[in-house]
Amino acid sequence: MTRLLLYEPSYRSVEDRLPKSGLEIVLMAPDASLSLDGQPISVEDARPEVGWTNMDLYAGPAGKYMRALLGSPSMKWLQSGAAGFDMPVFAELVSKGVRLTTNSSQSVCIAEYVLHGVLDHFQRGAQRRAAQAASQWKRFPFREISGTTWLIVGYGAIGQETARRARAFGARIIGARRSAGSHELADEMITPDQIVSRLPEVDVVVLSVPLSKHTRGMVDAAFLAAMKPKSVLVNVGRGGLVDEPALLAALDTGVPEFAVLDVFETEPLPPESPFWQHPRVAVNPHASAMGSGLDERSRQLFLENLNRYVAGQPLLNEAAPGDVLAR
Repeated sequence: MTRLLLYEPSYRSVEDRLPKSGLEIVLMAPDASLSLDGQPISVEDARPEVGWTNMDLYAGPAGKYMRALLGSPSMKWLQSGAAGFDMPVFAELVSKGVRLTTNSSQSVCIAEYVLHGVLDHFQRGAQRRAAQAASQWKRFPFREISGTTWLIVGYGAIGQETARRARAFGARIIGARRSAGSHELADEMITPDQIVSRLPEVDVVVLSVPLSKHTRGMVDAAFLAAMKPKSVLVNVGRGGLVDEPALLAALDTGVPEFAVLDVFETEPLPPESPFWQHPRVAVNPHASAMGSGLDERSRQLFLENLNRYVAGQPLLNEAAPGDVLAR
């Protein structure tokens, strides 16, 4: 019998699609109380083997839920609602031998956000909106994505979905990951040590790599100085990937020409941050994943992985313990 700890609203959203046998469900109510088969149960007696975090839980008693998982001697697998694994609690769980699977469900909405950010800048959306507000009939020449070169750093689900869309517009794609090889959605694959040397030929740099001790601060002054004039930097990974003072200084020189930023070192972004008013920056409050299809894709992923877990099959998006602990 596999015992799951599920947040009650999350459970209700998949109740009719769960396996019909072999499961025990411990429910956590919005007030963080626990129950099993309708009877109250203590945190000590919950002893879950499987957990599932998602957007429902993040708006609820997430802290108490994670403490219940950490305190369980039976805990074996967590399906995370996050694409990355830099939260300290993930390392705590993995250090106890818990398997961690990440969430690829954000890839569609984040990829659409990336394309929108680049298109809006290339097509001079800000100037068009200002002209409309002033009732001015102005025509603005704009850049095309067709013929541009994109470097996508981190070629997991988000990077691949971004590549799929940019290629549809006629962009050339260079993907960067630890093992280069080849990929059907890339014109070329490179390794991280090759990134800086290729920046002078790249029009759009997309950061979709997890934050770890290897990637923290990777976009530093040297990285920015190597970027191409009129290039665009897009960060949908983590704020810690970028040396923010160095980025602000580089933007003031005009290279890169523009930054599309969904994530920041400090979140929420403080009101006094110069990013808010910078004319070369588009600020988004870490919301690129909030697409209309996210919740259902997340449910489908959890259900698929739960069926695999019960059947003893490989799990989708399983994070390597070494990567989680090396954050």
